[in-house]
Amino acid sequence: MTKFGITILLAGLLVSAPASAQNANVDVRVDRLEQEMRAVQRKVFPGGSSRYFEPEITAERDPASPATSITTSAVSDLIARVDALEASLANLTGQVEENGFRLKKIEDKLAAAEAVPASPTALLPTPKPSAQAADAAPDPQRVAAVAAIIMPDSGDAAEDAYIYGYRLWDAKFYPEAQMQLKKMVEEHPGHRRASFAQNLLGRAYLDDDKPALASVALYENYQKRPRGERAPDSLYYLSTALVQLGKKDDACRVLAEMQDVYPEVAGGRLADSVASGKAAANCK
Repeated sequence: MTKFGITILLAGLLVSAPASAQNANVDVRVDRLEQEMRAVQRKVFPGGSSRYFEPEITAERDPASPATSITTSAVSDLIARVDALEASLANLTGQVEENGFRLKKIEDKLAAAEAVPASPTALLPTPKPSAQAADAAPDPQRVAAVAAIIMPDSGDAAEDAYIYGYRLWDAKFYPEAQMQLKKMVEEHPGHRRASFAQNLLGRAYLDDDKPALASVALYENYQKRPRGERAPDSLYYLSTALVQLGKKDDACRVLAEMQDVYPEVAGGRLADSVASGKAAANCK
């Protein structure tokens, strides 16, 4: 690191000149400035190259002249230079703090971006955001109608949450039903009704013309709860969502898997649904 010429000049002043309050003040300020400048220089220029801070004050003493020949004007000039050095240090310190603040903001944004979870499966398409603004003002009449639907209170919180979601879906309040059914599954994932709620969530997306979201919800119900009571139904509705997305070959594969995994349900309770699903997908 470059050694400042301030030290050389002040050494000569302190040895030969009378000790005055003004010189002592300069000495203290220079010592403090040198320490602060070194700290700032280490932050901004870790390499410590001398090209960044060339000495602004150099010793220009004639060896043949006594030290007492230094005049008051030289001291005044030194003080002026120290003032300029203090101003430069303050400006540089401000830049370091500002750059640190900007870097912190960038790091926060990168951390938030890395926290976004990956897609659950490559088979299913990525849902597209709705074209309508999410913060649109709610319709007062709709709010009142939704509020009129009462959640049951049977003592079984999971059962009541599912029934309330079913009532919202049955009244065709699909967005509200979606929120309620997702909440029920999140809070009661091990309850018997979780299979019903996740399957109905997929149907609510289908009825709301959101087949991509429906495919994700229905596939997750089959994947996470293969022995759930509505897992076979989820495969059937998944084939319906895939047909709407133009993936008829995938829909046929889903129906074939449904027949392999749940032959009794596919050939019994859902036999008509399987037949209509194959016809819609043009399965061979």
